[in-house]
Amino acid sequence: MSTPSSAQTGSLACGLDQAAKEDVPTTIVVFGASGDLAKKKTFPALFHLFQRSLLPKRLSIIGYARTHMSPEEFHKRVTSHFGEDVDKKSVANFLQLCTYFSGKYDVADDFRSLRKEIEDREKKMKPGGSGNRVHVYYMALPPSMFVDVATQLKNNVYDDSCTNRLVIEKPFGHDLKSSRVLSKEIGSLFEENEIFRIDHYLGKEMVKNILTLRFANVFYEAVWNRHYISNVQITFKEPFGTEGRGGYFDEFGIIRDVMQNHMLQVLSIVAMTQPQSLDAEDVRDRKTEVLQRILPIQLEDTMLGQYVASIDGSKPGYKDDDTVPKDSITPTFAQCVLHVDNDRWRGVPWVIKAGKALNEAKMLIRIQYKDMPNSLFPNLARNELVIQVSPKESVYIKTIVKEPGLSTNLAMSELDLTYKTRYHDISIPDAYATLILDVLNGDHSDFVRSDELDEAWRIFTPLLHKIERERVEPLPYEYGSRGPEGAYQFVEDRVGYKRTGLEYHWEAPE
Repeated sequence: MSTPSSAQTGSLACGLDQAAKEDVPTTIVVFGASGDLAKKKTFPALFHLFQRSLLPKRLSIIGYARTHMSPEEFHKRVTSHFGEDVDKKSVANFLQLCTYFSGKYDVADDFRSLRKEIEDREKKMKPGGSGNRVHVYYMALPPSMFVDVATQLKNNVYDDSCTNRLVIEKPFGHDLKSSRVLSKEIGSLFEENEIFRIDHYLGKEMVKNILTLRFANVFYEAVWNRHYISNVQITFKEPFGTEGRGGYFDEFGIIRDVMQNHMLQVLSIVAMTQPQSLDAEDVRDRKTEVLQRILPIQLEDTMLGQYVASIDGSKPGYKDDDTVPKDSITPTFAQCVLHVDNDRWRGVPWVIKAGKALNEAKMLIRIQYKDMPNSLFPNLARNELVIQVSPKESVYIKTIVKEPGLSTNLAMSELDLTYKTRYHDISIPDAYATLILDVLNGDHSDFVRSDELDEAWRIFTPLLHKIERERVEPLPYEYGSRGPEGAYQFVEDRVGYKRTGLEYHWEAPE
C-alpha cells in the first residue's frame, strides 16, 4: 500500500494550519488552570500545537484559578506533563505566551480585572492583520462552576466586537432534567454556535477516521446495514480502578462517566447515514437522527458490576477506598444492549460495554457480520470488522482463508491496517490537541450539540433512575479480571454473538 500523495492530502493539511495562517489576535483563558485537567491535558495539548506552528501567530494564554501562584510556580505546573525530551527553547518560547491570573469564580471584580488583563495583553501583540479578535474561554472546571463562570464572563468579560468561544468539559448534567437546566442556563448566556462541548473521544484518530472508512470506500458502506450485520459491540476497558478518585467517581458511576457520552457518541457515528456534506451541522444532524431512534435502555438488557480486591490482594476493591460509602451500589462495570429503531438497523443489537479494573486497556468497535448464506463451507466462523481506537490504533477484517500448502483446511486470518507499522513516521496527535485546534478554527464537527446531549440523556436516564431507586446491586468481579461472571454469556444470549474460537487471536504487529 503506497503512502497518500500530497495532492490527496493537501486539503487536510490546509484545514490543520488554518488557525496558524490567519493573523487574528487570539486570547485563550484556561479556567481551572491549577487543576489536574489543565495540567495533564489542556496545556500539553496547547504546547503540542505550538510546536507544530498550528497556533495563531498573535496569541496570549491566560491561566485563571483561585490558587495563588508565582509565575515560576505556574510555569512549572504548565510544563509538568510536557515529557522529558521536549526542546527547551520551544518550551521557553511557549511560556512567553502564558501568564497566570488568580481570582475567584463568582466575584465580578475579579472578572473585570481579567478583562483588563486581556485588553492589556492584546495591546502588546504585534499590530497588523485583520481587525477581528478571538477569545476562547476553556472551562477545565467541575460542572458545578460552569454557570457561575459563564455568568461572570458574559456580564464582565464578554466583548461583542470579538469572536467568543466557550469550551465546556463533561459531564454535562447528571440526568435529563439537570442537563436541560444546564443547557438552558448556558444557552441564555452564549449562543449555540459559541459553545463547544468537548467529548475528547470525538478527537481520537480512529473515531475521526470512521466517516472516511465508511463513506470513502464502497465495499464497507455497501454492507453497513441490518441485511449483513449481525451485531455491533463497542468496548471500553481500563486496567486500573478509581485510584484515589473513588469519592468523585461514586457520584457518577461508569454509565455517566463513559457510556452516556463517549461510547454513545461513537455509536452515533458508526450508525449514522451519510450526511449531505462534511459541514459540522450536516454531520451532527445525522448523529442526532440516530440518537432519536434509539429506544430507552431496559434494566433487563443491562449487566452491572463492581470490582473487589484482586485474587492476590495486591489491588484493593472499590469499596476499600475510604472515600467510597461502604454500602455503595455505584457500578464500575456495565454492559447494555441498545436498539436503533430505523430501517438501516432494525433488529441489529448494539452492545456497549465499559469497565474499570479489568484485565487490559482497550477501546474498540467490533462489527460482526451474519453467517454466510448457503455456504460451500459448513460451520464457518463469522467475518468481523474491528476498529481498535486505543491503545494501538488499527483496523482489521477477520476473514476466512485456505491454509497455505497441500491441505484444504480453512483458517481465520486478517486483513490488517495497524497504524504503528503502516504510518510509522507519522505522529498521531492527542485528542485534546485536535479538538482545541477545531475550536480555534470554529469547527463544531467533533463537538456535542445541545439536541444530541438531550437525546443521550433521554436514552439513559430511565435506566439510571431505576438503578438508583431500586438500589440494584452490581455483581462483584475481581480487580484485573474480564468482568463479572457471565458477562460473555450475557452478550451471546441477548445478541447472538458467535466467538471466533480459541485458536484465533489477533495481535498488533510490532
